[in-house]
Amino acid sequence: MLSGCFKSRVESKDDQSPDVQINSVSLDLDKIKSRGTLKALVDNSSTSYFIYKGQLMGYEYELLSLLAKEMGVALEIILTPSIDQAFEKLNNGEGDIIAFTLTVTKERKKRVAFTNSHYTTRQILVQRKPTNWRNMKLHEIEATLIRNQVALIGKEIHVRNSSSYADRLHNLSEEIGGDILVIEDEKDVETELMIKKVADGVIKYTVADEDIALVNASYYPNIDIKTPISFPQQIAWAVRKNAPDLLTYINEWQGQLKKTPTYNVIYRKYFKSPRASLTRLKSDFSSVSGGQLSKFDDLLKVGADSLGWDWRLLAAQAYQESAFDPNAKSWAGAVGLMQLIPETGKRFGANNLNNPAQSIKAGVKFLQHLDKLWAKTITDKHERIKFVLASYNVGLGHVEDARNLAKKYGADPLIWEGNVAVYLLNKSKPKYFKDKVVKSGYCRGEEPINYVRLILSRYDQYKQLLEG
Repeated sequence: MLSGCFKSRVESKDDQSPDVQINSVSLDLDKIKSRGTLKALVDNSSTSYFIYKGQLMGYEYELLSLLAKEMGVALEIILTPSIDQAFEKLNNGEGDIIAFTLTVTKERKKRVAFTNSHYTTRQILVQRKPTNWRNMKLHEIEATLIRNQVALIGKEIHVRNSSSYADRLHNLSEEIGGDILVIEDEKDVETELMIKKVADGVIKYTVADEDIALVNASYYPNIDIKTPISFPQQIAWAVRKNAPDLLTYINEWQGQLKKTPTYNVIYRKYFKSPRASLTRLKSDFSSVSGGQLSKFDDLLKVGADSLGWDWRLLAAQAYQESAFDPNAKSWAGAVGLMQLIPETGKRFGANNLNNPAQSIKAGVKFLQHLDKLWAKTITDKHERIKFVLASYNVGLGHVEDARNLAKKYGADPLIWEGNVAVYLLNKSKPKYFKDKVVKSGYCRGEEPINYVRLILSRYDQYKQLLEG
């Protein structure tokens, strides 16, 4: 529950513009920790947040995962392509942090509080090389490109809506003594799509941060990114101005993280490894370009259809089981994409669990079997999915025990979160696994609880990034 609103002076003493009033919910670090979830607003790009071969990746995503773990809370990713919408969602409490590649500007400091900068970058003009550039000499190519910013007078430059690029171009117009025609595209058009439009010849010019431009130049060799239009600028995340404890926490965490090799590894992975970036960008299994999760998507769609599930949910489970490796084998002897033990596989029609089609078909039949059993008591389909997934992971008997314990101790046996899940976790304690209502004995309940949580979390993120 959000407790009221806070009308804040968003002007710092360093800013010279008039005071602006921003209505922000009162929601700082203590309430976020109490809620148990950090809500992060991100955009979908090849550096920030995307899916590659079923795995969630991105500079922002990896750092946010580390931050949430340090805070002891779950991470909830909210895909928000529009920068203006991200500011609105932050201040109305739909998100707690904007984890974009945000340029720190005085105007934005009126609306949000910026964290310490992650790094600095310049804004770069993105322009298209001549059609036959591969057959031209370097000086011939150079002659066709803009290198002097004064040459931008009268030129149309398309930029992301509400981005700092538009502000910079307006300021540059003043500096060079002539108007640059700045065209802001739709609010949900991302910078990388603008770069693609230049590469495809749809528009002539756009602007991007240099780090993003460098990654995309490896994918689009026909674009030029050598003309800067700004001095180095700070890139940072943002929180509400009335969340000083959260801001301090993030800054201290970030300061410590930057002293470790982990940060350098993450930064280099997304901004200093063009070959790896190119591989991901060109892949059919990238949400940025291809839109597929795995080579087995068609099989998963057929299976999910017979089960009555969204295929992305079944895919999230398959990734949790095997990371889409048909030859995966667990320490307990589970085999294949859906990680069935051979006895269970044979029961549901699979003689070769390393065969993806057989593994998925048998896994779906097992899920159908569990769904049919739980449908007798759990009528809500969405709630039942949690019981089905938990039973798939740890066995039907342990989940039934947890329901019986929930009944005995006054919890709701029809609700997973905060009720049955609690008593499944308690089955690792003698008081509970030796109870007379328990038939299957000891259970390390943390594993199935995390299993359900991770699948549903991944499913939510697959839904945001992939079509159904």
